Amino acid sequence: MKQVVLIVTGLFITLSSLAQSAANREEWVRIFNGKDLTGWDIKIAGQPLNDNYKNTFRVENGMLRVMYDQYKTFDGKYGHIYYNKPYAYYRVRFSYRFLGKQTPGGDPWNVRNSGIMLHSQSAQSLSLNQTFPVSLEMQLLGGLGDGPRHTGNLCTPGTQVYMSGKLRPEHCTDSDSKTYDGDRWITAEAIVLGDSIIHHIIEGDTVLTYERPQVGGGFVSKDHNWEAGRFDSQSANHWTSLANTALGEGFIALQAESHAIDFRNVEVLDLKGCTDPKAVNYKSYFVKSDNSRCRYKK
Repeated sequence: MKQVVLIVTGLFITLSSLAQSAANREEWVRIFNGKDLTGWDIKIAGQPLNDNYKNTFRVENGMLRVMYDQYKTFDGKYGHIYYNKPYAYYRVRFSYRFLGKQTPGGDPWNVRNSGIMLHSQSAQSLSLNQTFPVSLEMQLLGGLGDGPRHTGNLCTPGTQVYMSGKLRPEHCTDSDSKTYDGDRWITAEAIVLGDSIIHHIIEGDTVLTYERPQVGGGFVSKDHNWEAGRFDSQSANHWTSLANTALGEGFIALQAESHAIDFRNVEVLDLKGCTDPKAVNYKSYFVKSDNSRCRYKK
């Protein structure tokens, strides 16, 4: 009888452990399937929506690649590829690596320079000639072998943020990351909590934090005007009307700005989930949920 009780108790403990493990499992979703560009939209400056100019964005060997082997010169063809689902509260992580030399004709500051856009406007809403979406750019920079060059920085096309309670109107702000030279893989992550706080993480280290993202600041230029980003007048008027309003959600986009780069393992953890402490899968960092993802003991 004791042996039976021990077996039943052991089975109960095992099942309880498995249930707890399942409840604690983070539900990361691969938004890039490693096979094709299903679920993504392409917008390149001067080209219509989903015109993949000169096969800039492609999938090879499980990687989402930004390549320029069919270009003679870059010619200002700034582009982005947008996942077609918006997020507000989430974590996004991925790995990236730069490759070789910059494409001829690229701007000098774009050597080993790319990024992931957070809280971005949709691909469909860009002007035809627009170079960058209104967004928060987690800027990715590769080392040049001649000294410090941080990655996981912040750039703000059409946006502005606060740091330590103070408005930071400058277009780009450096992180305190290490420098990564060569064509090596780097793991990066952003924790994005609506219009409250955002963290940039490189190789497990939090390298930059900022708060209260907003529309505003114009676009990067000497005079901070929208024309610098080649917005048409209708778009410029639209974004001007939203100046200083909170930016709490948007799309995720990967950047193409003249230097070849590979991305892999692009995945998102949606932080809209179970906020009921009585549920078995309660997570304190989940936010703004209708509790539809909560699971309860029967």
